[in-house]
Amino acid sequence: MEENTSSSGAASLHNSEIPRSRSEGTLIDVDDRTPSATYNVNESKLDLDIDWSDLLKHAHVVSKTNPFWNELSASNPFVHDIAASNRNENNKYLSVLKEKPYLFSKVSSNRDSLASSGDELDIDCLLRKTSARRSGRSKSVSDFLDIIDNRRFNPCKTIPQKTIPSDITCLQNDREAYKMAWLNHRQLTRSCLDLEAMSHSPGWAQTQATDIHIVCKLNHEGGSVHLPDSDINVHIPVGHVLPGEVQEVGLRAILNPPSSFNNELSSTVSPLIELTLSNLNTKEAIFLEVKVAAQVKNDPLSQVMSDIVCFFSFNKEGPFKKLGNCYTYQDTVQVKLTDLSHVMYAVIAVQANKLQPPATNVWDYVHRTVSVGIYGPKYIHPSFTAVFAVFGHNYIPGKLTICDIKKGGKNMPPVVFQLWGKHTFLLEKPQDLNISLVSCDPDFEVKMEDQSKNIKEEELKTGEMVRHQFLFSMLGCREMHFFVFRVQIKVLRSSQVMQFHVTTPDPAPKLSGIITRPKHLQKRKEIKSAPLFLIPTVKYPKFQDKILNVNTYGVALKTVLRQNKIDYLLEYFKGDTIALLGEDKVKAIGQTKIKEWYVGVLRKKVGLVHCKNIKVISKEQAMDTTDSELTTRSLVEQIVLPFKKLTYIYSVVLSTVSESVYDWRALSDVLGYSHMSLDDFNEAHGNKESDRVAHVVKRLKEDCHANKKKRLFLYELIIALLKIDCQGLVARLTQDTIILTSAVKLGKYWRELAEKLARLTKQQIEAYEVPHQGKSGAVALEMMWKPAYDFLYTWAAHYGDSYRDVLQDLQSALDKMKNPVTKQWRELTGTLILVNCMEVLRASAFSKIEEEE
Repeated sequence: MEENTSSSGAASLHNSEIPRSRSEGTLIDVDDRTPSATYNVNESKLDLDIDWSDLLKHAHVVSKTNPFWNELSASNPFVHDIAASNRNENNKYLSVLKEKPYLFSKVSSNRDSLASSGDELDIDCLLRKTSARRSGRSKSVSDFLDIIDNRRFNPCKTIPQKTIPSDITCLQNDREAYKMAWLNHRQLTRSCLDLEAMSHSPGWAQTQATDIHIVCKLNHEGGSVHLPDSDINVHIPVGHVLPGEVQEVGLRAILNPPSSFNNELSSTVSPLIELTLSNLNTKEAIFLEVKVAAQVKNDPLSQVMSDIVCFFSFNKEGPFKKLGNCYTYQDTVQVKLTDLSHVMYAVIAVQANKLQPPATNVWDYVHRTVSVGIYGPKYIHPSFTAVFAVFGHNYIPGKLTICDIKKGGKNMPPVVFQLWGKHTFLLEKPQDLNISLVSCDPDFEVKMEDQSKNIKEEELKTGEMVRHQFLFSMLGCREMHFFVFRVQIKVLRSSQVMQFHVTTPDPAPKLSGIITRPKHLQKRKEIKSAPLFLIPTVKYPKFQDKILNVNTYGVALKTVLRQNKIDYLLEYFKGDTIALLGEDKVKAIGQTKIKEWYVGVLRKKVGLVHCKNIKVISKEQAMDTTDSELTTRSLVEQIVLPFKKLTYIYSVVLSTVSESVYDWRALSDVLGYSHMSLDDFNEAHGNKESDRVAHVVKRLKEDCHANKKKRLFLYELIIALLKIDCQGLVARLTQDTIILTSAVKLGKYWRELAEKLARLTKQQIEAYEVPHQGKSGAVALEMMWKPAYDFLYTWAAHYGDSYRDVLQDLQSALDKMKNPVTKQWRELTGTLILVNCMEVLRASAFSKIEEEE
């Protein structure tokens, strides 16, 4: 039997429930961690002949004194009937309960019933199955939405299982005492909220239980218990208990380990693990297996000076003792537990005997990984909070309770956030970190003061979870949709940069499409005027289609004709005069070997020519340059050809372009949308220039999508950006798309590239793959591009703005692999041609004389 307390459980309502108050908020928690004795599973019958008149009278008083009662009752099934009774004393829904006081003691034949009245709502089907001795919670809005989805896609009925009545049934004769004890036991949270009202105050209806706790019953044959979303396991050997007896094993992870184990000589590398046993009549020991966030370095000094150990206690607060039965293999620790109790606690730490200079901390002796998680509401809203959490261990819970949310200067009730994304990286020593979140969608933004947060070195040393909140909001009155945002982690004392992308969940089903203009505003006649800020602050030069101005040429010393044509490589005859678009050389693989090349033009084609096959001459020495002439328009169209085959993330491209182009008119003109005017923009597109630029880009995307065979979005967009001289933006997009495409092309071979580019160790490579591992503990082949992308982005960040060096070094590293992907995939070579032609393009297409005019 498995119990997962992330899905809160309680005794079935037809057994031992009484009605809850109609307007409960956050209620009292009780400490229920102490294991209970083994229960005898017998269904108990309760006397539910309760006088409901008192409750109904109380409800009438509340409805008259609560100014929000009518609005809340519109969507809350628990209060709908009472609100309706205020309007009609003979309400038929209330009469059901008055006439049938035993209604809740009967098992409904329709478990999927979701009526609008609290009396008709089959609440029993809303509670997830789990042990009665664990705390339960009422259903949140997210849970109700899940149930609606289940009804829509999974109409199969579920068979109700009888559960164990709580020991508070002894209070059933005292209705008030029984009610309070029952509420405390279930730890009820807030009831349903009005989803329409949530559009104005969204994001706080996701409350539910979060304590991840699994309980399994095993017989004398033994078995293993695994804590979900973790690398924590308990192995029970055969013969642990006598035949016919049962061992109930519980596992729970407490995020913050004891602070006493985090100092200069010690650092915790696992959460505090709570292990419970129901049966102490045992004959065999049990084994605890944990994958930790550290591995001792292989050098002799580290092996001698440090060790990974396990501390054990019968109490959460200690005292803890070091266990000797501990076996470590790389980053996995197995501990033999012989001294058993009903409740036990264990934590894994790395310890140093002493510090020998230059070591200043126990981190100097180990490869230490740090895990981060991004949490948010189950459904996004027009304004919501995302939480960035750093953990000192590998355990990243699927749900996280946030207790310090503030709104309008007031503390909000505890909120449960869902895990949206996670990442693990290697950190050689505790250092200050800078965290920034940036939306890749122009429809959403991060609040200015929340865009960047710092985590101090001292906070990392404590081993406790560190959290920061980032407030997102939607811009303008638009339809809600999911989006992508970028998370960047910078180590302030070094050039190490980590980045990963997170995709938000969908908006709440009822919220989708309701964020529109009020009706009274839609009916008003709009009066359009030209605001002052429509005058662009940046004047983009006009693109001139004319012959390239070339100063250097080359004369071919031999004839080169290839039987198998190779993209981006020129063919020529001896004596041909080739125009050289710059004197910089490109290193790239040819037929079989890596060579140095010039970028040249011959017979209206742009490509590479081997440096050793030509003699460089000046413009004055060139005799006939007719075959090497090329217009600026033809140059742009050719050097952008690689973008026809490069992979890109549309939301990232859209965000990058809208943030970097400051005149929508200039962009629309070069894209062929010169007919567009201000009348084409409505208020949904916003008044900011970036919103209008985004609208133009979206228009291009739609047109290209409608004619896929003849038009390609990224190709046409890059051409347009070059024609308004946005070369810095083009360089950024080029680097981003090349990194992404390279990651996809490499797949599992990224490990070989990582060794060549950055000399990563096996442990460092594994640290990149950990966040993307599946349930089997390995990264699926189709997902291997993700760690490859994480690595390449981190590696490229060290170059700063030197995009040309990034592309060249990546080309050289790929060419040197055992089976170079660049032999077939030549687009990286094509982008090297692009960046080497930018100077000559700018010099010819954008003359200073024309700008002055």
